[in-house]
Amino acid sequence: MERIAFYGKGGIGKSTIAANVSALLAKKGMKVLHIGCDPKADSARILQSGRIPSVLELLEEKESLSRAEIIHTGKNGVQCVECGGPEAGCGCAGLGITTAMEEMEKLGVFQENWDVIVYDVLGDVVCGGFSVPMRKHYADKVFVVTSADYMSLYAANNILKGILRYSREENMFGGLILNHIKNSRDREIAEAFSDETKAEICVSLIESREMQLADFRGMPFTELFPETENTRALEKFAGALMKKPNGMQLPQPMTAEDLERFGKEIYEKGNGKDEGIFC
Repeated sequence: MERIAFYGKGGIGKSTIAANVSALLAKKGMKVLHIGCDPKADSARILQSGRIPSVLELLEEKESLSRAEIIHTGKNGVQCVECGGPEAGCGCAGLGITTAMEEMEKLGVFQENWDVIVYDVLGDVVCGGFSVPMRKHYADKVFVVTSADYMSLYAANNILKGILRYSREENMFGGLILNHIKNSRDREIAEAFSDETKAEICVSLIESREMQLADFRGMPFTELFPETENTRALEKFAGALMKKPNGMQLPQPMTAEDLERFGKEIYEKGNGKDEGIFC
């Protein structure tokens, strides 16, 4: 069984990527469990063509849940769970993850014969709840989704620190996934970050109107636009997930001071450049 997690800053596209990977793997005939670990509970939206009730929402109504109540069948047969979270300003955002994991443990969900379990996790590893897939080793490989934007790289660097902390027994780092790459300048910045942190890039997705349109239509972009560059890149990535062991070296995240220095150097270097976009 492969257990993989996608982490990244909110809004970076990790849910879109995670859901598309789940759909691609299920299309190959694999039994896939997709677990949304974001308090917005919208990770499985494009697999379900709408929201499904989260574990935390269901537990507000009753004390004991059944497997059928928390697991919903989505596109290509992907089995979907949303952990959920409290309403804004009403509690710990990571609570849904901790509670949902405990509930699934009770129901024996993790002991089922899955080929792949995919976790889609908000990138705030400072919160104990969001670090659960890493900290409690529910995931074997962690992929970090980032763009060339500084705050996205800041979040990615924090996630790399979490990966390093929880990789004492075995390397959990799966690779960097670049998203929203608009031009060669973006690629240059992302590659410089990769070099600084020794975090290898495993797939790169360009800024795409097709991805946005598929999201609005509530569909995986890999199904709605099967011939695009991004679909081919993600198909290759999904295929490689099941074929080779994790050969990535452990990342070496930057200190806060080094990250600030990196930001000043790399962004000032390209100040004033406007190279257009790929799409």
